[in-house]
Order: sequence, then C-alpha cells, then structure tokens
Amino acid sequence: MAQSQQSFLKQEGGQLSREDTLLKMADHRSNWRRALADNKLILITLSGVLLGVIIGFTFRPLGLSSDSLMLIAYPGELFMRVLKLMILPLVIASLISGSSSLNAKLNGKIALRTFVYFLTTSLLNAILGTILALIIHPGNPTAEGAVQPELLRDTPLNKAKTVSLMDSVLDLGRNIFPDNIFQAALQQAHTVYVPKEMPGTLGNGTELSQTSAPVTSSSVNLMEWSEQNVEWTRIVEYRSGTNSLGIVFFCLVFGTLLGTIGRKGYVVVQFFSAIFDVIMKMVTGVMWLTPIGISSVIAGKILSVDDVGFVMTQLAWFIFTIALGVFLYQWIILQAIYFLFLRKNPFRFYLGLVQPILTGFATASTAAALPLTFRCMNERLKIDSRITRFVLPIGCNINMDGTALFIAVASIFIAQMSNMTLNVGQVVTVVLTSTAASMSSASIPSAALVLLLIALSAIDAPINNATLLFAIDWFVDRIRTTNNLLGDCYAAAVVEHLSRNELNISDIDAYYKDDDITSDDQCEQDVNGKRKLSFPNSVILNVEVSTPVSNT
Repeated sequence: MAQSQQSFLKQEGGQLSREDTLLKMADHRSNWRRALADNKLILITLSGVLLGVIIGFTFRPLGLSSDSLMLIAYPGELFMRVLKLMILPLVIASLISGSSSLNAKLNGKIALRTFVYFLTTSLLNAILGTILALIIHPGNPTAEGAVQPELLRDTPLNKAKTVSLMDSVLDLGRNIFPDNIFQAALQQAHTVYVPKEMPGTLGNGTELSQTSAPVTSSSVNLMEWSEQNVEWTRIVEYRSGTNSLGIVFFCLVFGTLLGTIGRKGYVVVQFFSAIFDVIMKMVTGVMWLTPIGISSVIAGKILSVDDVGFVMTQLAWFIFTIALGVFLYQWIILQAIYFLFLRKNPFRFYLGLVQPILTGFATASTAAALPLTFRCMNERLKIDSRITRFVLPIGCNINMDGTALFIAVASIFIAQMSNMTLNVGQVVTVVLTSTAASMSSASIPSAALVLLLIALSAIDAPINNATLLFAIDWFVDRIRTTNNLLGDCYAAAVVEHLSRNELNISDIDAYYKDDDITSDDQCEQDVNGKRKLSFPNSVILNVEVSTPVSNT
C-alpha cells in the first residue's frame, strides 16, 4: 500500500513537473511574441535603414541616370513632406495645450530648468568636441588640396560676406519676436551683407551705370565679390522657412495666459488638445510607412554623392572625431546625467528611443522626427505629456548638442589644416562661440555649416577651407542629429523629475478647480433633459430646484 502510494505520488509529481515545463515554455514563447509585438516598429525601421544602405551601395557601380535616382528617392521625398506637414500644427497644438494646463508660475519654473539644461549640455558638447579635436588632431595640412574641385562646386561660402556672431544673436531675437505671426509660419528673418551701390566698377570689374538696378542679396548669389574693393552694408531679409522660434514664443505666451482665464478658455484648450490627438493618430499611420521612406531617403542620398570612398578616406579622422564625440556623449555623459537625477536605468530609456533616433538619422532633421519622438515619449516611456509638449518643441529649435560639438571640432580642424596654432584665448573663444551659435541654429539639414563661419571668423581662421566639409556633411549631419534629438528627450525626463512636486500640486489644484467651476457653460443636456458635465472623468450632482409660479 505504501509502495503503491509512493509510486502514485512520484507519477503525480512527474505530471506536475511536465505541466510546469509546458507552462514555462508557453510563457517563454509569449514573452518573445510580446517583445516582437512591442518592438516590431523598431525592427522594421532598422531594416529600412539597412535596406537603404544596401540599395545605395549596390546600385552605385551601375551609374544610374538622373531619372532613376529621382524615382528611387521619390518615396523618401514624399515621406519627408508628410512629416514636415505635421510639424507646424503639432508644435502649435502641443505648446498651447501643454502650457495652458499649467499655471504661469509653474511654466516659468519649467522654462528656467529647460533653458539651464539646454545651455549646460550645449556647453558640455562644445568642450568635449574641443578636447577631442586637440587630442586627436584630425586636421592634416595636406588635405586642403586633396578633395576634388568638382565636389566643392556651388558652395556659397565665398559668395558674400559672412555674418558675425552679433548678427546671429540679433537674428535670434528678431525671430523670437516676429512682427507677423502669419508670416512667421512661412518666413524667417536673417541678416545678409550686400555691396553698396557705388559709382565706378565693382570687384569683378562690372560697370555700374546710373540706371542700373539696385543690388539685392539675390544678385550676390550670382557674382563673386571682392571684399577689398566693395563696401558692404547690412540688411535684414526674409527667407523661406518656418520661423519656429517665433511660433514657439507666441504659443507659450498664448497658452499660459489661456490657462488663467478659467472656464472661458476651456473650449479653446479642448480644441488644441483635439488637434494634438488627431495629429498623433496621423503619426501612427505614417509610422507604418517609415521603412519605405527611410530606405528611400538613405539610398537616394548615397547614390547622389559623387565619390563616397575618396572623401571618406581623405577626411576620415575628422569623421572619426565627430563619431567618437557623439558616442561618448550619448553612452556616457547622457546616461550619467539621467542616472544622477532619476536614479534609474538610463539604457532602458535610451532603447525606448531607437525609432526616433533612426528616423532622425535618416532625415537629418530633429523637426522631421518630432512626431515620432512625441509618440515614443508619451506612450512608450510614459513621460508626462505636459512636459513633453513644453520641452520637445522648444528643444527642437534651441537645443543643438550635436551642432555645438560639430562646430567646435570643425573650427579646430580647419585651424589645424591651415597650420594655425591656437592659444588658450582662441580655444575658449571656440567653446563659447560654438555654444552660442548652436543655440541659434535652425532644425534643418546642414544648418551648422553656415554657423561654422561665425566660429571661424571669431578665431581668424580661413573660411575658404570650410568648403571641404560640404562633401561629407550629408553623413556627419545625420550623426550629430541623433545628439540633438536625444538631448531633447533626456531634457524632458530630467525636467519632469525636477518638476514632480509642482506637477502633483497642479493636479490637485486642477481637481478642485474642476469641482468649483461646474456651471451651465460646462454642462450639456442628456437625453432625459438632465445636466451632465462635459469634463471627462467628472461627476456632478444634479439638483432640481422647483421655481414658484407667480400669481401675477
């Protein structure tokens, strides 16, 4: 009896262990399926990047015609146009709805923390780039004549006089305070230098008659001017492109004041919140086109470059210095900042941003990747939407960590290539100029090349040698864009942590405020004629009051 009972227990134990094994196998499979389901968009985006690189380098030896190149790049062009289409309504809706949900005092604190963070990280990148350039010494004097002349055609660096750092800072103020909000959606102000109309001859020997048309900046782009024979004058013009800084400033002020007027502004707040939700639904649909668009963009860019291998080998040390600086900043400095403030695993946060990183790398624009960045920060990483709607649009236009690193490395690179020996004062000038110039940069591809001239002028380095970087900027721009994008995301995480107490107090105040302002303006009639509150997740007690009938 005891033996049979023992054998039965052994059999039962064996059955239980087998069931446990099957359950574990099922759990293991479900975990893999869950992981694939959660990361399927990241995987197909990464496959799009790899496919674009393979297509680009596979078709290069075929010598495709311009029509073929255009057709290959056409899906990527449409993808970029759709992303840029959503930027303006997304920025406006996110800033107004985000700032209106917070009081003015809290908005001021968040803004101060955000700007201090942006300034600090930009300065860190400029210092990092300067140190790496001085240690690695990527500038080789023999590289000045190494790049093929045809690679440098149509570069605008010698077409007109370079603007100064003061002009760049003044243009920053002009764009922050636009005089026409509708014009700000289409154009942005910038300073240009044009030659004065003077009797006699111009620098190229062209005769000027009394009836000649006035010289404009468009004519400067068609001629070579000699600074020694021409007197330059400064004018402010408008160029095509969205003035994001002006729109950001207007929306911040508008949203902050909108939140102070109480229930009268509730409909407007809900209007912009609805716009934001609709744009994010559009982003969800566009995300499924990301692999096709990214592969087309990368393949088209690789096929359009004249000689990839020659340029890469001649400027390999410069590219290596930029890539090393980006790697050190993203994998050491950013992770240390995140862990120092939040005391959490920073690499988990980093991995949650893989998809916007790949999109930013492919498009070379932080603004183009902004819709995907919003989605990952809000839905995947669970960062407070009030912070992301506030920080991400501002960082997209001001925080250019990768640009600060690039300008610092490029300035010292060109100085080394020109056999210049920089003293301590010039090195400090490079750091400060790179930081200031990066914060006035636009979130568009290759904007850093124009700002590079400011830093070169500050240390009296020859700006003509900056034309060498045009041949590789298509690649370096994509590397530094990932720095810009990650800087915005980590800023939102740090600012949310520092503002946690204020956000909790704001939630409590909003709860009691919603209780106090219930009135007929916020209530609508249901099918039974009783009042119900139009605020979501709220309850109102319906009290029916009998009105006495007058005898008169």
